[in-house]
Amino acid sequence: MDDVADNAPDLEAAPDPATEPGFDLGAGSAAPKADAGYRVLARKYRPTTFDDLVGQEAMVRTLSNAFESGRIAHAFMLTGVRGVGKTTTARILARALNYSKALNSEEGRGDEPTIELHDFGEHCEAIMESRHQDVLEMDAASRTGIDDIREIIESVRYNPVSARYKVYIIDEVHMLSKAAFNGLLKTLEEPPEHVKFIFATTEIRKVPVTVLSRCQRFDLRRLSSEELMGLLKKVAGKEDVAIEDAALGLLARAAEGSARDGLSLLDQGIAHGAGSIKEEDARDMLGLADRARVFDLFDLVMKGEIAPALAELRDQYDAGADPAVVLSDLAELTHWLTRLKLAESAADDMTVTETERVRGQEMAKALPVRVLSRTWQMLLKGIGEVQGAAKPIAAAEMILVRLAYVADQPSPEDLVAKLKDQPASAGSGAPTMSGTPNGGARASVSGGGTAQAIGQPQATPQGQPEPARTPEFRSYADVIAYAQSQRDIRLAHLMESGLRLVHFEKGRIEVNIVHGDNSVAATLAERLRQWTGERWLVSISKAEGAPTLRQQKETRRDELHQEVQDDPLVKATLEAFPGARIKNVVEPELLGPAPAEGESTIDEDAE
Repeated sequence: MDDVADNAPDLEAAPDPATEPGFDLGAGSAAPKADAGYRVLARKYRPTTFDDLVGQEAMVRTLSNAFESGRIAHAFMLTGVRGVGKTTTARILARALNYSKALNSEEGRGDEPTIELHDFGEHCEAIMESRHQDVLEMDAASRTGIDDIREIIESVRYNPVSARYKVYIIDEVHMLSKAAFNGLLKTLEEPPEHVKFIFATTEIRKVPVTVLSRCQRFDLRRLSSEELMGLLKKVAGKEDVAIEDAALGLLARAAEGSARDGLSLLDQGIAHGAGSIKEEDARDMLGLADRARVFDLFDLVMKGEIAPALAELRDQYDAGADPAVVLSDLAELTHWLTRLKLAESAADDMTVTETERVRGQEMAKALPVRVLSRTWQMLLKGIGEVQGAAKPIAAAEMILVRLAYVADQPSPEDLVAKLKDQPASAGSGAPTMSGTPNGGARASVSGGGTAQAIGQPQATPQGQPEPARTPEFRSYADVIAYAQSQRDIRLAHLMESGLRLVHFEKGRIEVNIVHGDNSVAATLAERLRQWTGERWLVSISKAEGAPTLRQQKETRRDELHQEVQDDPLVKATLEAFPGARIKNVVEPELLGPAPAEGESTIDEDAE
């Protein structure tokens, strides 16, 4: 059942009339009765009226107005996470629909439904204990078939035995089969006047929209940390249990918005602490690390102090902390610090102590959002690795090593500032590059994989036209580029490395062969005819001609290499990164078009 408990409370004493509205911790005035055994807190302090429900004010207000105006729906859908009170609310609603004073009461039997449930009436106790003959509860998780729904359809024709309405409460309704839902539709849309349906589910998306459209839907929200702390504190007071505020915060945080989970944890804490609950007891019970130690560990990792961080993690592990829980605590702290940095209201969280609040604000100011975001992503991935690792503590240590290594690296802003300051201090001013044949091209430099920047020349000596159906060749380089785009690798390589250009004009090319045979002329002429649809004359000359395109690239690369070595910015970069070297200098326009499949763009003697 998805509520705070499983049965109505057998109250040991009538509620205190002076108790403030909210969670009355024993509301109702039924006579106390002996209990054969111990009842867990979640059952003992189960709400019995709408005023007892914690954190569901919107639903209570809607139902109150509906009952006062007589606009009561015939079907209700209650949805929410585990332990927020769905089934309990269903029973309270069934009680309100059938509420009447006891037969021997001086006020007599009531004629209308009401939400004023301060006293137990004729049917209240039986309804809250789930034993009333006119309020029928069915667990759809175990009764999912059409036969179970057929029983309901057959029974709705009969009037209630003693109550005002016959109420059907179906818990976990999303578990019904498709046939069961279809069988329920007609009855759900037009039920007899004496029948009400109340459904409860944790998976509202699995309920067919045809069913949802026939119900009045209420979303029971999670309880906030403040509401859970207030609830647990009241229950602890009723039980004469001393509990520290820090322990309350831990239990409320672990309950994750579920009242039932919170009361169950409180019950376990009372047993663990032998009648009183301290912060240390709650941490031991939940397997949590000390919150201050989580801050210490996070601080060490962010400073890149890996040895102390590993020692701290090992100490927490030896003290009983689960490695996955430690990383989860670090991730939770990262999230809170991010919220604290972006929204100051995050500091108002009641589950956070004053010391944690002050320390968290200091950390949030010191850490940029990009660092917190990166840490969050790495921790999120690391938690999964730890949970699936054969040795979780070893996996957790490797996650911290990874985080500390990244945290120890300088930020991009620091690197840029450092590179800018060093040439300025040498009196070189803003670095520029000039003296190149193309009017001052900015070259790229890569220092052993450390940094790389690529600039654009102001002029392009050799064009790279995009492939077209009828290409127009304005230079010898255009022909080579088009051959590469057509995947004619052998011809392109021979033209680039084996032929020296003597003369080029549209329709005629004259070359000097460095290596290869004379058949290359006929092959090139045939390719040009196929590509352009025109006749080209390719002749072989004895003139020396210009250097091959490969030789031109090598000469240009050597010139750029020397220019880069002499540049002040490059010198500063090499000094900032000891051991770095200029591995390659690239001028994009000299590379030609994209390489063909299988062809490398790296020069063999680039270093």
